[in-house]
Amino acid sequence: MDDTFTVFKASKHCKVSSKTIINWIEAGHINAYKTVGGHRRIKRPDLEEFMKKQGIPIPNEEMKDERKRILVVDDDPIIVETIVQALEEDEYDYDVISASDGFEAGLQVNHFHPHLMILDIMMPDIKGNEVCRKVKSNELTRDTKIIVLSAYLDEEKFKEMKAHGADVCFSKPLPLPQLKEEVARLLEFK
Repeated sequence: MDDTFTVFKASKHCKVSSKTIINWIEAGHINAYKTVGGHRRIKRPDLEEFMKKQGIPIPNEEMKDERKRILVVDDDPIIVETIVQALEEDEYDYDVISASDGFEAGLQVNHFHPHLMILDIMMPDIKGNEVCRKVKSNELTRDTKIIVLSAYLDEEKFKEMKAHGADVCFSKPLPLPQLKEEVARLLEFK
């Protein structure tokens, strides 16, 4: 049983919008705390005590974690922080982690089981086409969506990456709204 709720998960638990949860927190009706990254978290007892006081029914069945997992693989910490922060603050409440090299990316694919990978293929220890091929040929990870990023690839290389399993290829720098739109589309939110 998960004892901590994100705003998104609390909104599903109460059957209200995320904005309503935020308003209740800001008005002091629900106790919440902020993570180091500035994201609000609510402890189950605090949320359910508020629900009881307000006459909001508490669901009998345990909610399954609906959050989509995203792995960002890039060796540029500024790019990683920008992408991670943009996706963590997105309305779809993604669970986002990052890896800064190929070895760490391999570990995270096996342990975190991302629904989607954002992969910079121009890193010193990564062969992008090999990563795509391995992820797509493994029965456990073949459904993982892959967005390839690179500042140095032309249309021919992008075609090659797609042939090895990349779902979408973008040139850097790409606008964050476009990336967020593509992530939502690939994860079937749009």
